[in-house]
Amino acid sequence: MKIEQSVAQHYSHGSLERTILAALAASGKDIEHLTLADLAPVDEFHIGGRQATIEFAEQMGLAPGLNLLYIGSGLGGASRYFASERGCRINGIDLTDEYVRVAEALARRVGLESRVAYRQGSALALPFEAGTFDGAYMLHVGMNIPDKERLFAEIRRVLRPGGVIGIYDVMRQGEGDLTFPLPWASSAGTSFVESADAYRAMLKGAGFAVEKERSRRESAIEFFRRMRAQAAQSGGPPPLGLHILMGDSAQRKAANMSDILERGLIAPTEIIGRAV
Repeated sequence: MKIEQSVAQHYSHGSLERTILAALAASGKDIEHLTLADLAPVDEFHIGGRQATIEFAEQMGLAPGLNLLYIGSGLGGASRYFASERGCRINGIDLTDEYVRVAEALARRVGLESRVAYRQGSALALPFEAGTFDGAYMLHVGMNIPDKERLFAEIRRVLRPGGVIGIYDVMRQGEGDLTFPLPWASSAGTSFVESADAYRAMLKGAGFAVEKERSRRESAIEFFRRMRAQAAQSGGPPPLGLHILMGDSAQRKAANMSDILERGLIAPTEIIGRAV
């Protein structure tokens, strides 16, 4: 519980909705008539942003009508994309109460509040009945959860047989100490990066069969290079971007992430499986 409280505190902002709306206005957006594309620079808090979400949906094979659980839903960007472009219904759960409230507000602003729902809670004690969902997914979440065996057991409990699980996490690839702060943790005390091998073993133990796996390291390196080039060209970050979520240490967090990525210590990795 102490770890979960520290994780929630790490992500809390204090005035997040107001800051995002001000940045949208500064970017020339009409905040009374927002689109999914308008929100994408800030509500996709994972390497690769919206494009990574699109490719992840393809890997999961999402079809219209699926009832999905979003673990660590954050500001809800991926849920709104899956609802709008894939025809799914999504329930999101997140530790950070402020993220839940902002996710709800953003869903209302793009007219998707009837297809997505969010609640504050722990992924280790999911507030849902067994066999509720057709699938579940998480994007850059496992790095904050030490007990992944319990996490995957809980996800398996709430999935129907044959339900899909999609994971897009930063995973350990090489030996060496990580440099903090990072986007998901200010120190090692709330960082629990595991290898893809460990993920596969824990998923199997929880009752999943892994069907697909791929490293996105090269595309991630290119993603950070583009970010640096755009910032250099414009003289700094744009008004709207992930730096809003990372706070005053955003530049340092991004630099540390890029460094350990290029040194081969980590790699964002997708794993797709099925409940058996």
